[in-house]
Amino acid sequence: MASQAIESHRADADIVTGDAVCRKRSMELLEELGLPKGLLPMEDIVEFGYNRATGFMWLVQGKKKVEHTFKKIKQTVSYATEVTAYAEKGKLKKITGVKTKELMLWLSVVEVYVPEGSPEKVTFKTGTGLFDTFDATAFALGE
Repeated sequence: MASQAIESHRADADIVTGDAVCRKRSMELLEELGLPKGLLPMEDIVEFGYNRATGFMWLVQGKKKVEHTFKKIKQTVSYATEVTAYAEKGKLKKITGVKTKELMLWLSVVEVYVPEGSPEKVTFKTGTGLFDTFDATAFALGE
């Protein structure tokens, strides 16, 4: 069952189903935005949608949640069943469904962006205002 936020953006969205095509489309969108293609390493994706008019994107996975550790930066990230965000060039904002572990606490990631003039860096911002910047290579496919 999709959330109300997804339902409200469904009308004019490009929607695909099935893990392989969802992964492909989500990576194509990340690449188009200038973000690393391995940023959303979700599993068993059942639906991907993107409403170009509003910038709203979503991924729905079949599992309850997936935790992934980005080895190069030793950072664990949790992806909920539904992950949503507003996409724009170099940025995902108003993100829901993504959390990062900091000192035994899970903090919601609300924004991810590539700073202008620094395409080799990726900055993550939490709901508490904390942020951290990492090398983009840490989020390459397969990392």
